[in-house]
Amino acid sequence: MSFYPPQRTLMGPGPSDVYPRVSEALSRPTIGHLDPEFIRLMDETKQMLQYAFQTENQLTLPISAPGSAGMEACFVNLIEAGDSVIIMQNGVFGTRMRENVMRIGAEPIMVEDPWGQAVDLNKAHDAITQHPAAKAIAFVHAETSTGVKSDAAALCAMAADAGMLSIVDTVTGLGGIEVAVDAWRADAVYSGTQKCLSCVPGLSPVTFSPRAQQVISKRSSPVQSWFLDMNLIMGYWGEGSQRSYHHTAPVNALYGLHEALSILQEEGLQHSWARHQHNHRALKAGLQAMGLNLLVEPDARLPQLNAVSIPDNLDEALVRRQLLQDFNLEIGAGLGQLAGKIWRIGLMGCSSNPANVRLCIAALEACLLNQDVSIDAGAALAAVNRFYSA
Repeated sequence: MSFYPPQRTLMGPGPSDVYPRVSEALSRPTIGHLDPEFIRLMDETKQMLQYAFQTENQLTLPISAPGSAGMEACFVNLIEAGDSVIIMQNGVFGTRMRENVMRIGAEPIMVEDPWGQAVDLNKAHDAITQHPAAKAIAFVHAETSTGVKSDAAALCAMAADAGMLSIVDTVTGLGGIEVAVDAWRADAVYSGTQKCLSCVPGLSPVTFSPRAQQVISKRSSPVQSWFLDMNLIMGYWGEGSQRSYHHTAPVNALYGLHEALSILQEEGLQHSWARHQHNHRALKAGLQAMGLNLLVEPDARLPQLNAVSIPDNLDEALVRRQLLQDFNLEIGAGLGQLAGKIWRIGLMGCSSNPANVRLCIAALEACLLNQDVSIDAGAALAAVNRFYSA
């Protein structure tokens, strides 16, 4: 039997709602992955990714797999057995960086910060000073598990000044907040398509600096992963009409990414960042009117991923189930140390709009009233409306 999914409003940590134009693009006729017209689409996609990343890096492309593969691509291409890597961990995804480094046979040097706080720049400076032989420093710019933004510009500058590479996770950042790869002097940056780009899951945009490319080309050992070896992939994603076969690209998914990036260009990066911030402020107004607090301090908050502290004695899982069953609305649970302590409410890509903010606030209020939480019915939605009317 055919599968027909329910129509949900996706306001969790990802995926986000998909633009209707992207859905239409996915249904276009499939052509060969070496067809001249598809090569043209690849070139345009690469140029639009350079715009999104704010970079002129030639080695910029979408990996044919989700964001976790983008992470692995950066580590396996730049890091070899015996290397050491400083990993700044302040959430779940720093742990995954550690796993990548260990599986390569390299040494992870872990520097931990409390979950819900940005990476401590003083700790990063001390780690670089204490481990001058480290090959790279890796960190999460936009931590999906906590809703925290760290200072990528400062961290990448520290790495570059120390002669180290920088590896940056901005899976939740790209399109939602400023990402400025060249200005940061970042060396390897990866993201995902299912967050603020509002494309379907399954692709991971990556970009490598010229310095990173030199490191890859001068490796003393083959890249651990054949599929993710940039030396091979560039034969397919390089320049010119002649491309060497590496793998069968997900043709229709790349139609979708091309359309999503076209939408981002039409809106403009600065307008997209401002829209995410504006709707975040509206959501915050509604949450505060219900007596709900955000986990992260204002200067480190991600506008597109809101970590909401859960009131005591509340069945948070029941709230999420009711939101899904009664309102077809998905929000996310906490992970790791924050499981059961926060909800993660996403305002990413086309999910970041006033109608969704109003739906989320009204639905969440209904769920809290259902559990006899003492709140002023209607006050939260009124606060949101006042914000948008101001």
